Amino acid sequence: MADADDSANNQPAGYVPPEVWTWDTSNGGQFANINRPVSGATHERELPVGKHPLQLYSLGTPNGQKVTILLEELLAAGHAGAEYDAWLIEIGKGDQFGSGFVAINPNSKIPALADHALDPPLRLFESGSILVYLAEKFGAFLPAEPRARAETFNWLMWQMGSAPFVGGGFGHFYAYAPFKIQYAIDRYAMETKRQLHVLDTHLAGHVYLVGDSYTIADMAVWPWYGGVMNGAYGAQTFLSVADYPNLARWSDLIAARPAVKRGRIVNRVMGDVQLRERHDASDFDGFDFGA
Repeated sequence: MADADDSANNQPAGYVPPEVWTWDTSNGGQFANINRPVSGATHERELPVGKHPLQLYSLGTPNGQKVTILLEELLAAGHAGAEYDAWLIEIGKGDQFGSGFVAINPNSKIPALADHALDPPLRLFESGSILVYLAEKFGAFLPAEPRARAETFNWLMWQMGSAPFVGGGFGHFYAYAPFKIQYAIDRYAMETKRQLHVLDTHLAGHVYLVGDSYTIADMAVWPWYGGVMNGAYGAQTFLSVADYPNLARWSDLIAARPAVKRGRIVNRVMGDVQLRERHDASDFDGFDFGA
């Protein structure tokens, strides 16, 4: 920690960390209205329940896309039991702090899933946990062979541990922080590029992350790192994404899948193509997903 004598070089100039941190709502940047240092509900709100056993409460961020992509892939593979209702949780409005949502996810983060095929309904939170549960429930996209299964978990857990440095680290300081801090941007840009190189090197010898098998690992990694390759945070040029041709090939391969095209727009509130809620396959009628 810098001492008081170095404070002129700190950002903001003169800042010295206090002995005890206290919450200052003026320093939250773009997300100040939803960030707070305590957990729990802020208001009473029951969650809606639709006609299907699987009830998803989410937003079309990369973490939310993982689950809707898997659900659409399961349906495309003939697993009719994967039909689902996807309810929009608008985190900018604080929906995640409603009592009903907190009852499913005490961490107040999307996505959250309730499986009403069980009585009482089974709750699931954390996207990786949801992916594993659904893959095991339907026996799909998670290999049974020990080595391939272990490799799937390797990359799934890699994504869970690595992506926060991309989103909460690089993305926040490059695109969302109230002012630019070179030290923070340089630190997280270096780590983001290292991760892109990890993927590019691995994919030089593999069609998918697990050899020739398309798995939940691909579905978890693609929304984050495919997003970076395709302009997330407006950083394609800054990060020189053209340096990663194997990752680009894989990203395009995943993006071309019809189920991915459907899943990535569910609960989406940004961009040109949005489906705020999804309750039936017919909700996609009228969308042009291209070839």
